[in-house]
Amino acid sequence: MVQKIYSYNVNGLRSAMNKGFDVWLRDEQPDILCLQETKAQPDQIDMSPFERLGYRHYWNSAQKKGYSGVALFSKCKPDRVTYGMDMGKYDAEGRMLRADFGDVSVISVYFPSGTMGDTRQAFKMDFLDDVLQYLENLRKERPNLIISGDYNIAHTDADINFPRKHDKMSGFLPEERAWFDAFVAHGYVDTFRMFHSEPNVYSWWSYRSQARTKDLGWRIDYHMATRPLQERIKDAYILQNATHSDHCPVAVAVDF
Repeated sequence: MVQKIYSYNVNGLRSAMNKGFDVWLRDEQPDILCLQETKAQPDQIDMSPFERLGYRHYWNSAQKKGYSGVALFSKCKPDRVTYGMDMGKYDAEGRMLRADFGDVSVISVYFPSGTMGDTRQAFKMDFLDDVLQYLENLRKERPNLIISGDYNIAHTDADINFPRKHDKMSGFLPEERAWFDAFVAHGYVDTFRMFHSEPNVYSWWSYRSQARTKDLGWRIDYHMATRPLQERIKDAYILQNATHSDHCPVAVAVDF
């Protein structure tokens, strides 16, 4: 059965709900929805619109209210749900949530941003090293992984507007892109690039300077899959018409 998986950094789910997120979800109805930057505790959200659509919902919120957090909605009950990475400094920020469906595991992940200064950039670089090691260990047990979320890195020149203008900015630093190269070399596939080679297709636009109107964006949201799943990836695309956030959803269709 082919399952449609969406990933969406909503930049605050309560804010997105005020912009018609629940109506959009009713119209789209992906089988699995991975959310990032929920900025909410579950008791702060009215779940009834999601439950009426048939979604089970799972949350890993940050300890700090109004910050970070991931969630996963699914029409099908997972066999198992795992909250966090068993690494306290990341789990306190609600960075990861994993759901197992048969032999496939779907992970909603929110990579840290380094834009708030050197301390957070160092935290981000630590996370990059640690998340790769975590995934490498996990895939020994669960080889079929789909790692969906906001990576806060534009991987190549094709994934960002005016690349030379940004190569000293967090999110496009040489060391971040080198990490992404190494990630791919370890056997992880950028599902979007399996179907789309064209440049300048973005998933995030700054709220400044009318960046979205001018389409001055970055592609920083991904569905990365482990290589054994590659032949089961049937399609991947970006839903740029969704405007509940400074991001838009990215989608992948997978044969489960």
